[in-house]
Amino acid sequence: ATGVGATACAHHGCFVPHSVVDFQKGEWQSRHINVDYSICNAITQAANSIDNLLIIYDVGCQWSLHFGEHVDNCPCLTLPDNIDIVAAVGKFHLSAHKLACFARYSLNFILGTAQVDGEILETLWAPLNKISPTACSMSQAHCQEIPDDHMRNSNWKKLVGIGKC
Repeated sequence: ATGVGATACAHHGCFVPHSVVDFQKGEWQSRHINVDYSICNAITQAANSIDNLLIIYDVGCQWSLHFGEHVDNCPCLTLPDNIDIVAAVGKFHLSAHKLACFARYSLNFILGTAQVDGEILETLWAPLNKISPTACSMSQAHCQEIPDDHMRNSNWKKLVGIGKC
């Protein structure tokens, strides 16, 4: 694997179960198919009665162009019926995009986004970056278990800490 991708809730800051994927040839491999798979699994896990979803992705402007086609053409990608997906780019990453992306993909202009910055995965990856160098010497199974355990621990800490504010 050349990297790992995941989906997280921008509001609560928790990893979504069953949405972690390995990249075999980088994030751009086969037109974002691994990212599509992660997002479809996350939506399936979380979208019982949700009609509208906001997907915030560093390259959401490019990813969203063909996401619907990828879902239609790939049998392993499924979405609930009648779901409206809005793509956005996180505030930090949007500054590196073209000016045309700003008005369409800025969280400042999307109704219902409140004051979310869209960079929650960056903060969730930081502790995982400390353990990632040890993955080189692990077996494939152990290499997947260690980050998975850390992600579950991160979610547990968030859940336990919700009522302490």
